[in-house]
Amino acid sequence: MITHESTRNPRSLTLADITDQRAYEREREDRRHQVVAIKALRRVHLGTVMSMVFENAATMRFQVQEMARAEKMTSDAQIQTELDVYNKLIPHPGELSVTMFIECTTEEQMRFWFPRLVGVEMALEIRIGPAGPDQIQIRAKPEEDHQAQLTRDDITSAVHYLRFEIGSEHAEAFLAGPAEVVCTHPSYLESSLLSNDVRAELVGDLRR
Repeated sequence: MITHESTRNPRSLTLADITDQRAYEREREDRRHQVVAIKALRRVHLGTVMSMVFENAATMRFQVQEMARAEKMTSDAQIQTELDVYNKLIPHPGELSVTMFIECTTEEQMRFWFPRLVGVEMALEIRIGPAGPDQIQIRAKPEEDHQAQLTRDDITSAVHYLRFEIGSEHAEAFLAGPAEVVCTHPSYLESSLLSNDVRAELVGDLRR
């Protein structure tokens, strides 16, 4: 398990990272294209209704900018509140931080999947290396503040925030591969092999 010398993430965003609204409007389209390209290498589909985005400072900066724009935030205090929320989703060195989506597009799908996938956030693993006794297996940990806000135990949420504490000591093994995301939930047994490009993108999150 990773231990942190400080509770503050060295990769945290500050007010200086957030552009004021008039300037952001001028560069928003370019920023959007950049983040789309970043997320393309950080998105993994797992089965038919689940996907995961591995977050980093760039994806969270864009999220804060978009929240500030949508809510017309102008004060430092308002924006700092958003930073306090989204900084928690930026991985510390040695971690991978994930937003997991259950992508149901119809009411019928929601009625089918949401009750069946209760507890799915506790049933995700990253496995590094070939199957066998030396394979590294890391189980996801839900983000505590978000988890505490989930009040129903008979239906899952469409969005979960997770963390994989892999450790920087496993970065080279992760890069060399193979590595896969595995769901062990009895109602959703799925796995997805991470491509070379995805592993190369994510290994920077692990290295100190």
